[in-house]
Amino acid sequence: MTETRNIKGTKADKIVNGIAKWLTKIGISLAGSRILAVRGRKSGEWRTTPVNPMTYEGQRYLVAPRGHTQWVRNMRAAGGGELRLGRKAEPFTAVEVEDADKPEILRLYLKKWAWEVGRFFEDVNAESSTQRLLEIAPGFPVFRIQGQ
Repeated sequence: MTETRNIKGTKADKIVNGIAKWLTKIGISLAGSRILAVRGRKSGEWRTTPVNPMTYEGQRYLVAPRGHTQWVRNMRAAGGGELRLGRKAEPFTAVEVEDADKPEILRLYLKKWAWEVGRFFEDVNAESSTQRLLEIAPGFPVFRIQGQ
């Protein structure tokens, strides 16, 4: 059975996310941040959240540090969305990455963004063993993204 994670943010998270979302919306990226826009699986309306896209071995990825959240469920249903920065919107398609292929992607993600999202990974960090990263992989969805 796949472990599911859906960690709610604190009030501080909501404030920081709000600031990050606002800055990205006006065109200021924080360490490569973007606004992810995905159509709601039930409403069909655009839903947005700040994300940290990254590149690993020439491919771009989105990692869900809070687990199987609404944006993850919407992405699975929609198969893609947009990455936005200011007025620029980059449409993309997404393919979910298999758990066995996640360890090095998660390691790089933690190297780059542990300062922001590390607490969601509990006792795991960029120096954790590959075996440990494989153990937690089901709780952290990862999508490979490609421009359309």
